[in-house]
Amino acid sequence: MAEAHDTHHPLAVMKYYDEQKDAAKQRAEDFRTQRIPKFLGYFERVLKSNTQGGGKFLLGRDFSYPELALYQLVEGLLYAFPNAMRRVAPEIPGVMALHQRISERPRITAYKQSKRAQPFNQQGIFRHYPELDDPNATK
Repeated sequence: MAEAHDTHHPLAVMKYYDEQKDAAKQRAEDFRTQRIPKFLGYFERVLKSNTQGGGKFLLGRDFSYPELALYQLVEGLLYAFPNAMRRVAPEIPGVMALHQRISERPRITAYKQSKRAQPFNQQGIFRHYPELDDPNATK
């Protein structure tokens, strides 16, 4: 999550995004092309090793906090970097399937539909700036 945040604040947290756009573009390119595939690829390998033993989750057969954290991370990346995520999604089918299963859990669905759920926005960790997303991904 911190690396996602740092794509739009690569030089200093206290500086506005507009003051560091050029650096943000460089940081975002590395994040999209190197860090997202590497990080989500790790979870894909963990899922694959657990599913061979009959599990559907990161830690085996039961839903736990790591799945919830991974779900929120993928949600944020889908918001902030939709083009990059479309490009990487075929490489991480297990992660994307887990994300889908979690999004369909009744309590997650109820929360997302409640007034308590905070939508992603331009003030949070995950921000969508089109110029930082993957310009080479198919739309």
